[in-house]
Amino acid sequence: MRVLGFGDNVVDRFVDRGIDYPGGNSVNVAVYAHRLGLEAGYLGVFGDDELGRFLVEAITAQGIAVDRCVVRAGETGVSTLRVDDGDRVFLGWNGGGVTVREPLVLDDGLLGYVSSFDLVHSSVYSGSESELPKLAGLGTLVSFDLSSEDEYRTPAYLDRVCPHTDLVLMSCSHLDETATRTLLAEVVRRGAGLALATRGVDGAIAYDGHVTVEAPARRVDDPGQIIDTMGCGDAFLAGFEVSLLRAGWSTSTPPRHDMIERALRDGAEAAYDQCFVEGAFGHGRPTAVVTGRG
Repeated sequence: MRVLGFGDNVVDRFVDRGIDYPGGNSVNVAVYAHRLGLEAGYLGVFGDDELGRFLVEAITAQGIAVDRCVVRAGETGVSTLRVDDGDRVFLGWNGGGVTVREPLVLDDGLLGYVSSFDLVHSSVYSGSESELPKLAGLGTLVSFDLSSEDEYRTPAYLDRVCPHTDLVLMSCSHLDETATRTLLAEVVRRGAGLALATRGVDGAIAYDGHVTVEAPARRVDDPGQIIDTMGCGDAFLAGFEVSLLRAGWSTSTPPRHDMIERALRDGAEAAYDQCFVEGAFGHGRPTAVVTGRG
């Protein structure tokens, strides 16, 4: 089984530590799927600056194939944040750099490459919305992360994404259970095969249009041991997806109730393990004063 991350890559700059870490939703899901035993690749655009080279090196070091990626002239995306009591606090970003400004357009050659994967994952930070109909026609499972911002939950945006996805993930820790269930139903009604909401310490809920399945989070006994929560949502998704794939999930075989229950538990376990990792997947280095191209 093979998983492909398609879209965003970014440098996560922890200003309180003075350390840069590699990351990005699409990158992280590929890395975590690989750590769970699957083959994985990443497809996207890297900036031609020094930070772009850092990302290529770090992602490749994780065993992720990047040979079909493109390098474009421009800056790498940088997200700045700090950690308060184990929780990440985002301070801003530069818009994703050239990766988002000039995203990949999938031609026949790249579509042939993508079709060799069992699942391709993308996100709202990837600029990939226009490519989703192409992915949906390949017979490959498509998952998409809607994150937590309201701008990505409007009817117009959901109609661009949901009809072309087999699984949509949403971060709903800021919503109560009723609002979360309403949003899950809306996503499925607009075309997604399965909707998954992570709710932090309140666990996760999945809905396939017929049944709703809930699972608690695995709590850390001593919160002081948490390094940071960067990547926990991505880790949950990877654990959930890998579990479903191993149980036989495909475009022609929707997951059964028991498969979803098991996948929620596996996702919670993966998210728990991620609490003890620096950044998204380590490989941090001191923040450089000068990060220009050349």
